[in-house]
Amino acid sequence: MSCVTRVPMGTVLAFSPFHYPVNQAVSKIGPALMGGNTVLLKPATQGAISALNMVKALEEAGIPKGVLNTVTGLGSVIGDYIVTHDSVDFINFTGSTEVGEHISLLTSMKPMILELGGKDAAIVLEDADLDFAADNIVDGAYSYSGQRCTAVKRILVQDSVADLLIEKLKARIERLKVGDPRGEGVTITPLISKKSADFVEGLIHAAIQQGAVPITGNRREGNLLYPTLLDRVTTDMELAWVEPFGPVLPIIRVACVEEAVEIANRSEYGLQSSVFTNNLNRAFHIAGHLEVGTVQINNKPERGPDNFPFLGVKSSGMGTQGVRYSIESMTRPKAVTINLAEN
Repeated sequence: MSCVTRVPMGTVLAFSPFHYPVNQAVSKIGPALMGGNTVLLKPATQGAISALNMVKALEEAGIPKGVLNTVTGLGSVIGDYIVTHDSVDFINFTGSTEVGEHISLLTSMKPMILELGGKDAAIVLEDADLDFAADNIVDGAYSYSGQRCTAVKRILVQDSVADLLIEKLKARIERLKVGDPRGEGVTITPLISKKSADFVEGLIHAAIQQGAVPITGNRREGNLLYPTLLDRVTTDMELAWVEPFGPVLPIIRVACVEEAVEIANRSEYGLQSSVFTNNLNRAFHIAGHLEVGTVQINNKPERGPDNFPFLGVKSSGMGTQGVRYSIESMTRPKAVTINLAEN
């Protein structure tokens, strides 16, 4: 007779990012504690205050001392030390692909979940509802000023409807409010750092120099970049492949569905993709060929309810999140077999 249970991994080291300092921390801490683990939270330096206040609230709510712990500091200074520490039994990281790959190479035989970057494509077919597609694409591309792994980061649109889609996108983008995040209805706010703003601006200017056509935006005030839309972006431009993490959206015109899928899959990333079409059978066919963790049919990329699986493939990460999936990842099966002696 055998009894199979699940047991905790031990101590989970959880890294939360600057752009969702509470949500992304809770999505790691909750399942880890449900699985019986202790947690060491390392919040992003630029999101540490929110995370620390959250931990304080949890302690006041009754979490026992020593079960949830925090460590702060620059990842470049303490990161290698904590991920290789003998007391850490599992790593749950959200951040850049560069850092995630470094952690993966640095650690040996240590299980982990890595939620990394993305270059999520919105594929727009000629039979799509273009008003509906434009609404979703603008919301998906520019909320949080594009500082989301699940932001729409490129549009692959059939050339026959590209001009009309651009017209609709431009009108919606120019209605977005830009400025102080404390202002009512403001969508586009300063990026997290000057370094980030420099990087995004560099991608925009390089694409324009190579022939991309600016439709709107391409303005900067300090760390504040106005929402930018570029047409005639081609696959030899860096902006077609690099994740900007900012409010810029390149349009890549394609002749057919097959070309759109090929370009989407050529990316090193594989987080999510969107397909806009009124033909459901065609949408499922395309979804089956896209090399991503999730395909959104007639919707922008998004994390979705926390009970849904959330994952990326290729350079977008490894492992699956979502309450049930995270609990399973941060616990392991243990079998006990009872062998009865014969009388």
